[in-house]
Amino acid sequence: MKLSDFIGETTEYDKKEMLEERKPKSWLKSVSAFANGIGGALIFGVSDDETLVGLDDAKDASEKISEAIKTKMDPIPDIVLKIHKEDGKEFVVLDVKSGMETPYYYIGDGGHIAFVRVGNESIPADAIALKRLVMKGSNITFDSISTRYNFNGFAFTKLRSVYRQRTKKELSESDFASFGLVDEDGMLTNAGALLADESPIRHSRLFCTRWYGLDKASGIMEALDDREVSGSLITLLQAGEEFVNNNTKKRWKKTGNGRIEMPEYPERAVLECIVNALIHRDYLILGSEVHIDIFDDRIEITSPGGMPDGSAVQNLDTDNVISKRRNPVIADVFSRMNYMERRGSGFKKIKDDYHFAVNYRPELEPKFYSDISTFKVTLYNLNYNVPVEKVGVSDEKQAFDEEKTDLQDKKQVFEELLLAFDFTTPTKSNILKVFTQVGTETAFARADVMEFTGLTATPATELMRKMRANNLIKATAKRGKYKFVIPKE
Repeated sequence: MKLSDFIGETTEYDKKEMLEERKPKSWLKSVSAFANGIGGALIFGVSDDETLVGLDDAKDASEKISEAIKTKMDPIPDIVLKIHKEDGKEFVVLDVKSGMETPYYYIGDGGHIAFVRVGNESIPADAIALKRLVMKGSNITFDSISTRYNFNGFAFTKLRSVYRQRTKKELSESDFASFGLVDEDGMLTNAGALLADESPIRHSRLFCTRWYGLDKASGIMEALDDREVSGSLITLLQAGEEFVNNNTKKRWKKTGNGRIEMPEYPERAVLECIVNALIHRDYLILGSEVHIDIFDDRIEITSPGGMPDGSAVQNLDTDNVISKRRNPVIADVFSRMNYMERRGSGFKKIKDDYHFAVNYRPELEPKFYSDISTFKVTLYNLNYNVPVEKVGVSDEKQAFDEEKTDLQDKKQVFEELLLAFDFTTPTKSNILKVFTQVGTETAFARADVMEFTGLTATPATELMRKMRANNLIKATAKRGKYKFVIPKE
């Protein structure tokens, strides 16, 4: 092993030019953080600019390092000390293993301090991080902890219905206990509370937004559609699926044996991402929620909490990541309902779904990102900026898809035109929602306006009246049908 290679390739390491005997906290905080996280290495004899300066007496330094860890760490982490020689210089490499008896405290300054790793720094654990470490050291998880809510005070209609639908079995009273949803005293665990129809865990929420354009600040009509949902994890999952289905489209083309469907996003990949976001989120982070953000070219699904072991997923080989479940009780219930596998990497499944899609290109590979407080997956629109094939597609479908291909430019023009009208912001937003769905070539009726905007009959009629009065739409030959027009200057 060459230290220069090790330092260049490893993110979980720290370095010290010399052993600071009088300031043990300066390096023992990294020992604490590595033991509380996924492990790491501390190298003595390397300067801040990563110059290999070496130590005057590596053997003496290693003995003092060992003694300091024994007297100033509680509990004592699993370590391996090595003296490494390179270019005629000596170094001490302190390899700290990931521990199971967390938290690992540094004892000093009149108290016990547990440190965690954030990027390339070791910082004191905050209250939430400390709770995680205590649960890990006690071999318990958030979803297995009992609550003050009695099982008999809550209904599980949605869970029972979906369980019956997906397993062809009834969910019995004894199953709630054997699955870990109810404790021996008849009280719900956190998993049970999260699956109740009216979940008492208030930060079990899902925020969904269909943004206009390619980012969250595209203009006056930023959001074309949005929805906030709270309650049972089953409710959140169904709402998330429905929102994505309502705000994405599907192309198709004829083949000799029928037709090939070409959705913007592989349905199984989307479902896998939503399920994982709800199951694996960190419920210790209060005041947070899962977000589904849909843009013209991508979907971003974000959940509170990074990887369970603290690693950065963007630095991992996602084809070979070992499955680690932050909430194993919830994950087991969803596995029983065939929403996810008990073993295997969801990352690989998501990527495989993309690889088999009709319009897949390497640049559309799903991306995964995590830090200490967030996990985000980005799914790219397979049909974005892809010309519609003329062969094997009906004339009506061809015209429809060609309109959608360049709709981005037309939306920009139409949005600028709306600025000139004396409409309220909600009215402008609803008009743009309709325009986004139909463009200038597709006819629509009041029922379509109600579907696209969520308005009831009377407000939808009033919206169409305003559009007619301002010459934004014109009647077609078919009664009750209209098309958008772009007014001439």
